[in-house]
Amino acid sequence: MDKEKDTYNTIDTPSLEILYKDKKSKFYGYTFPLNSEDEVKPIIDQLKKKHHTANHICYAWQIGTNNIRYRANDDGEPNNSAGMPIYGQIQSYNVTNILVAVARVFGGTKLGVGGLISAYRTTSQLALEEAKIIEKIITQHYKLTFEYEDMDRVMRIIKQKNIDIVSQKLETNCIYVISVRKSISNEIWDIFKNMQHIEIKN
Repeated sequence: MDKEKDTYNTIDTPSLEILYKDKKSKFYGYTFPLNSEDEVKPIIDQLKKKHHTANHICYAWQIGTNNIRYRANDDGEPNNSAGMPIYGQIQSYNVTNILVAVARVFGGTKLGVGGLISAYRTTSQLALEEAKIIEKIITQHYKLTFEYEDMDRVMRIIKQKNIDIVSQKLETNCIYVISVRKSISNEIWDIFKNMQHIEIKN
């Protein structure tokens, strides 16, 4: 992801189940939003319960925007015939923080490695087409500490630069947590850093 870009594509809700058939084998495709790797196993376990006749539940996931982590799992299918074709579609659709899973119920006719690659790729593509892909903004949070008499100065910058206030604590002094678009985060840091009587922290 280049430095200027401060948005990414993801999904907020799981997609509806899609079904793709090839030589009597059935491929059920799903997409799920993902915040951490720990969420993967419970989702796959649920799919195993739902598709208890499935021979394989293959999947791929990706998390992150700058430091991207991913995994592809063939679940007993021939090497790289399932997980990587699924991951290829995640890359094609340029989405992250997502899990794409495909449950295969064998129909009695072998598809061969080429057939499997094609079937898993197509099922993943259909699942991603079914998903509602949205754009999210990458933000940076800063903590501002200042006196009441400086509030006007701070608020002027916040309004000018269209900055979101995440939280505010008004006691003996003012503490604001602000959310800034990543593309202008250095500029905002410099503005507040150079203002007298205002403390900014990551």
